[in-house]
Amino acid sequence: MSVQPPKDVHEAARARDAFGRGPAAPQPRRGARQRRRWVLLIGVALVIFLAISLWLARFLSNENTERDAIASLLRAQAAGNAAAMLDRLEGCRRLPSCVSEVQRDAQRERAAGGVQILALSSPTAYSLTSAKGETRVAWRVGSGKPVVQCVVVERAGNGLTGLSIVLQRISAPIPNESDCPPGSKPPIIEEPEEGM
Repeated sequence: MSVQPPKDVHEAARARDAFGRGPAAPQPRRGARQRRRWVLLIGVALVIFLAISLWLARFLSNENTERDAIASLLRAQAAGNAAAMLDRLEGCRRLPSCVSEVQRDAQRERAAGGVQILALSSPTAYSLTSAKGETRVAWRVGSGKPVVQCVVVERAGNGLTGLSIVLQRISAPIPNESDCPPGSKPPIIEEPEEGM
């Protein structure tokens, strides 16, 4: 039996490695392991992306919640509905000064037409934790003159478990160019402790 020489001497040389050994034994397939690793990494990245997206959507919805709550309060005021305003202001019914201010505002700012918020500046906006401050809101009814008021807003909770928005007080109208500094703050009356 005769041994056939390789057809190509160079082909035989390529089949040997640098140490003169024959072709290397096949290695276990690393491609399948790498593919599984990539699939796992992509899956983890997708879960993280979805979690961040859901958190961001929830966080941004709080900004809309504050705006919607203030708009609802202003609609009640423009309708002259002091009772509806008091329903939207937590703790206001227990304070005679707050009740009388709301009743005056409801009579003074009563107007027919749709409420339009022109500007809203909130010191608690985009807060990730509990915060309290006065939101300056410029608004008008229909094509009427702009009205500027300060609304005390409290956010409770945090960015992970969720934030809740509570309106506490609304000021009388302030000059249009004014901000909500200490001089124009609506009165915040400390409630007496139980048993006093």
